[in-house]
Amino acid sequence: MPLLTAVIVMLLPSKDESTPRQVALMGAMVTAALSIYLLTQFQRGEAGYQFEVQATWVADWGMSWHLGVDGISLFMVVLTAVLYPMSILGARAGHAPKAYYAWMSLLMAASIGAFVSLDLLLFFVFFEIVLVPMYFLIGRWGHGNATYSANKFFLYTMFGSAFMLVGLLSLVFLNSQATGRMTFDLVELTASQAISTDAARWIFASFAIAFAVKVPMFPVHTWLPDAHTDAPVAGSVILAGVLLKLGAYGLIRFGLELFPEAAHWATPVIMTLAVIGIIYGAIVAAMQTDLKRLVAYSSVAHMGFIVLGVFSLTVIGVNGGVLQMLNHGISTPALFLLVGYIYERRHTRDMNELGGLQVKAPVLAGFFMIVMLSSVGLPGLNGFVGEYLSMLGAWQTHRWWAVVAVFGVILAALYLLWGYQRVFHGEPVGDNDTMTDLKLGERGLMAAFVAVIVFLGVYPQPVLDRISPSVERVVVQVERHADYRAPKPPEAPQVADAPQHSGQAGEGEG
Repeated sequence: MPLLTAVIVMLLPSKDESTPRQVALMGAMVTAALSIYLLTQFQRGEAGYQFEVQATWVADWGMSWHLGVDGISLFMVVLTAVLYPMSILGARAGHAPKAYYAWMSLLMAASIGAFVSLDLLLFFVFFEIVLVPMYFLIGRWGHGNATYSANKFFLYTMFGSAFMLVGLLSLVFLNSQATGRMTFDLVELTASQAISTDAARWIFASFAIAFAVKVPMFPVHTWLPDAHTDAPVAGSVILAGVLLKLGAYGLIRFGLELFPEAAHWATPVIMTLAVIGIIYGAIVAAMQTDLKRLVAYSSVAHMGFIVLGVFSLTVIGVNGGVLQMLNHGISTPALFLLVGYIYERRHTRDMNELGGLQVKAPVLAGFFMIVMLSSVGLPGLNGFVGEYLSMLGAWQTHRWWAVVAVFGVILAALYLLWGYQRVFHGEPVGDNDTMTDLKLGERGLMAAFVAVIVFLGVYPQPVLDRISPSVERVVVQVERHADYRAPKPPEAPQVADAPQHSGQAGEGEG
């Protein structure tokens, strides 16, 4: 559907400025509706893939058009499909709308394609297509040093993808030598586990580099703050909400599942880098004066919690990591939209020039406070649940990593609350005194974000019910093929049956 939308937008007359947005929004909303239908039809309690579609692509090479979703990819598809219409509603192109909305629709198609691909080459194709629309969105519709940021984003991610392509082909050919069958099918390769331990570790490293760049993890994270800072508002929303999740999703699907022994072997290194990213991202975020750059560095820290939970290799930790992928994909895009609203009104993101905005824009300040507290991890909001489960899982297997990561939560409260204080507290002076509040449509959009933030913070069980069976399958895969046993949760205490009374209650009973 989004691919069809992109084609239709490209065929529209170049002089028409309003129709491309309307067509793109309509296509995005239809895709979002289909994703919600997919969510309602998904069968809880099933660990395997559902809604599978498979057709031969290149028979001699074992390539197939193989698509499907499980509990891990389900919410990434829904998140992607829902965020796109919200980003179109929340920010306009500014110029060249036809090309802008065509690129946005193509980006949506490639993102969903990557999350549902169950063929390695098909995944790689979609994974690479994602780079092209985002490159043009940053370079042509961005601000400041947009060309530099777009080039840096493209070169970093292409560098990682080159490693993944080599590893992908190596895996397929080595598996073919061991089994006598050439296949790119993810399900077959996951079940096969036919290559040697040393080869699996090398190939896992090649995949891990590609996904570490996309997450991004320390020290290959430096493209992200520049890309976020100079990207258009909708570009930042999609970058934070969807593209970063491709890296974390890849670490689960093509790391833990495809190379379970190698993933267990590399766990100490990856968790160390994740913890460094948490602390480093928080410290650098606290030193920013650009509000958008502060939110960008907060993403580096929050993505570290996701990787920490995933590589705890516990059911509760991986559950937390997957849930936090969803939570981060809601809270951080909402923050970028709010920063965009501030920039649209004040034409600056410098916190030294902002101040007292809550006097003139109390509704904007209220929404910003709620979303910010979600990012801090306040109990009752969605950010708390994912981070808590991730750290609880890490505590079970890598205690000292979890202890250090806790300080990242404290630092997050420091830089986000301090940033809120500088922007919204005090008396408005100068241009701040002319600040206007959110319009009705903007309020409705932010209310939708807040409703989901509160719902997932209070009652995340419906999401966990759909995630957990697939997560358990991944953990069992690691246990089966590595020298590892996941810690079992303690059993609930047995409650003795209440004493039975017959007849009327005696004296003192009632």
